[in-house]
Amino acid sequence: MNPRLAKLQPYPFEKLRALTADAPPNPLAAINLSIGEPKHRTPEIVRAALAGALDGLAGYPATAGLPELREAIGAWLARRYSLGRIDPATEVLPVNGSREALFAFAQTVIDPMDSRALVACPNPFYQIYEGATLLAGASPVHLNASASNGFRPDPESLPQATWRDIRLLYVCSPGNPTGTVLSLPDWQRLFDLADRHGFVIASDECYSELYCDESNPPLGALQAARQLGRDGFPRLAVFSSLSKRSSAPGMRSGFVAGNAALLKSFLLYRTYHGSAMSVAVQRASIAAWGDETHVRENRRAYAEKYRAVLPLVKPPLETYLPQGGFYLWLRTPIDECEFTRALHRDYNVLVLPGSYLAREAQGENPGKGYVRVALVAPLAECVEAFNRIARFASTL
Repeated sequence: MNPRLAKLQPYPFEKLRALTADAPPNPLAAINLSIGEPKHRTPEIVRAALAGALDGLAGYPATAGLPELREAIGAWLARRYSLGRIDPATEVLPVNGSREALFAFAQTVIDPMDSRALVACPNPFYQIYEGATLLAGASPVHLNASASNGFRPDPESLPQATWRDIRLLYVCSPGNPTGTVLSLPDWQRLFDLADRHGFVIASDECYSELYCDESNPPLGALQAARQLGRDGFPRLAVFSSLSKRSSAPGMRSGFVAGNAALLKSFLLYRTYHGSAMSVAVQRASIAAWGDETHVRENRRAYAEKYRAVLPLVKPPLETYLPQGGFYLWLRTPIDECEFTRALHRDYNVLVLPGSYLAREAQGENPGKGYVRVALVAPLAECVEAFNRIARFASTL
């Protein structure tokens, strides 16, 4: 067996199951807000396109995807981020969801013979970054994102000697779980570091289309690169998907876009890896990327949940309206694991301890004292859950 598998930590939801396994039966209806799985209905335009393309199941799909899908993604990127034109043939590649691609990308970038290779990621973070790093033979280092730095991963927390060994930097904007969006100066600092030390940036933007202010969509990495005159997107690859944007997590449809040389190598890896999107899913994806009406409705539904539940968060709890995503990063007055266990036991509401999403780094675990709450359930369930959370918090 691959000895690197032994380095993997239990996945957060395995830890959560163990934490809450001894809960007695509860007469209250269960409300699960621990997993970031969209529950909104997949739009009819996507469902109809999928159903109408089932003949595509009769043939093998190409790893590079249909030209029409690459063009649809490229056109969406150009519209969304004011890019002018992006070359769909060389700067766009369809993938089976951003999770698969974020993992596989590390296997493409990291030289397995490089014993010094480090991969940097935000802390807290999406656990795929760490698993991809370890199975590629590299070691992870963490950029803490805490209240003291505005929940922005702090590049200054790593010494320059460490940056010299960084081969890949994972970024998540809007962040999971904090919802923080990186600014243009933030991107300038990261690009400068990448230029100085030669590492690649993988920007996870799967939450980019979930935000409350229609007049102020989150800045994307490609957009920042273009604004800063970085033609050809050097050392940059951006990942996104339809899972959150179009409430279609079961389609496993996304893309990677950016530097043509990086994508050429990534396509070679994926050709041997056997990752190709079904033609039926590709046709449905074309419909999704070409329509914004359902995306605006999706945003409206999440914004309504935020408006409903935020007034229910009262001391001793603390939180804020995030810049993007569908999570609340909720500060707890007691240990976050004990908070989660007791909330589930007594009120049958399930959330995720923040420490399960982070690692000890620079003397702290920045997830300690927080729980992540995913506003994915229907509005009435979210309101009921936060009423229960408020009742529980009042006893602390």
